[in-house]
Amino acid sequence: MYKFQKDMSTNHHYRVGVRAPETNIRCGLSLLIAAMVFSFSSCSESHNNRVQASNAPPTVGVTKVVTKSLGRQITLSSELVPFQEIDVYAKESGFVKKLDVDYGTHVKTGQVIAVLEIPELQAQLDEDEAEIKNAANQVSRAQNELYRYQAQYKALHLQYTRLNGVFQTQPGIVAQQEVDDAQGKDLAAASQADAGQAALEAAQSQMSVAKAKLSHDQSLFDYSRITAPFPGVITDRYANLGTLVQAGTGSSTQAMPIVRLSEDDLFRLVIPVPESYVQYIHVGDAVDVHVPSLNKTFPGKVARFSVDVREDTRTMHTEVDVPNPKRILLPGLYATAELNLQQEHDVPTVPIQALNHRGENITVFVVNNNGMVENREVQVGLRTATDAEIDSGVKPGELVVVSDRSGLQAGDKVHAQEVPMLQYHEETPQLPKGAAPD
Repeated sequence: MYKFQKDMSTNHHYRVGVRAPETNIRCGLSLLIAAMVFSFSSCSESHNNRVQASNAPPTVGVTKVVTKSLGRQITLSSELVPFQEIDVYAKESGFVKKLDVDYGTHVKTGQVIAVLEIPELQAQLDEDEAEIKNAANQVSRAQNELYRYQAQYKALHLQYTRLNGVFQTQPGIVAQQEVDDAQGKDLAAASQADAGQAALEAAQSQMSVAKAKLSHDQSLFDYSRITAPFPGVITDRYANLGTLVQAGTGSSTQAMPIVRLSEDDLFRLVIPVPESYVQYIHVGDAVDVHVPSLNKTFPGKVARFSVDVREDTRTMHTEVDVPNPKRILLPGLYATAELNLQQEHDVPTVPIQALNHRGENITVFVVNNNGMVENREVQVGLRTATDAEIDSGVKPGELVVVSDRSGLQAGDKVHAQEVPMLQYHEETPQLPKGAAPD
C-alpha cells in the first residue's frame, strides 16, 4: 500500500511505502519460528555433547613403578655425655703445693695437674736410702769375708792334698797324724767359706729388701704429682693452693677430689632402643646425631649395646659414639639420633596410596597399554612412611593408580594421567630417656 506526499517547496509529489498490518504479522511469525528452530537446534547440540561426555572414560591419577632405595629410620632423643668423666683424687694425703689447671683447661695424657707436699713420705725416702747404703756396706763386708775364707780354704785344701799324696805314695815319710790334722783344717776352711757365702747372700737379700722398700715409698711419693689419665678438659675445681686433701681410698670418708676431668674429643649418646627395633641394631651402624641448640648434625656410629631388654622399660641400652675433634659439642646438650634400621637398595617401589588391602591380600590397580584397569596381587617387602617395596606383581615402568579407586573395577576403560606424588617425612615419636614405647 502506497500513498503520495507533496513537497511544498518544489510542488513535487513522492511515493512513500507503508506496510500494511497483515504484513507485519507475517514477519513476526517468521522471526518467532526461526528463533524456535535455533533454540531447538542448540538444545539438541548440548544434549549430544553431554551424551558424548558421559560415554568418555574417566580420568584417574597414576604414577610409575620406580626403582630406588628404601630405608627405615627411628629417631630417639637423649643427652650428650663425655665418653669418660672422672673426679681426680689424691692417692696420698698432703697439702696442695702447686695447681697448674683451672676451669676450662685442656690437658693431655700424663700432664701434671697438681703437686702435693707430703713431708712424711720425703722423710721415709731418706730413711730408705740410708738403709740401702747400710745394706750395701754389709754386702761389701760379707764379700770381703768370703774372699778371705775362700783363700784360707784354698791354702789348707792344697796342703792336705799334698800331704795325703805323699802319705799314699811314700808310706812312712809323713805321719798319719799330720795327714788327719791337715784334713780337719781343710774341712773347717770349707765350712767357713760356705758360711761366708751364706752371709753374703743374706746381706744381698737385705739390700734387696731395702731397695724394694725404697721403690714402694718412691711410688707413693710419685703420687704427689697428680697427672691426667686421659686427654680432656677441666670442668670443675675443688681445691686451692694449701688445701689439705685426704687420700681418696675406700676407707676415707673425708676425701675430696682435686678436679673433675671430662674427655671432650669423644662423646657418647645413650639411647633406649624400643624392643620392636632391637633386632635391627648392629655395632658399627651409622647414626646421624642432630643437636638443635647448635643447628648442626654430627656423624656417629653404634659402638655398643647391652644385648638385653630391660623389663621395666622394654628398651635396650644402646650407646652411640660421636667424635668431637673441633670441641664443638658440650656435655649435657640435648640431641636426637636418627638410626637407619633397615636398608634396601635399587628395589621396585610404589606409593603407599596405591596399595589396596583386601583381607590378607594386597593388590594394586594397574593401567595397561590399552587403558584397561588390571587388579594385580602384589607381595610387599619393606615399607616406609611414603613408599612400599614390591617383591612381585608389578614391574618398574608400569602405571599404578594412586587416586580415588572406590569406583574402579578390573576391566574398566580409563584415561591415565600421571600426577606428582607429595613426599611426606614421618618421624618416629621421640622417646624420653628410659621410656618404653606404647
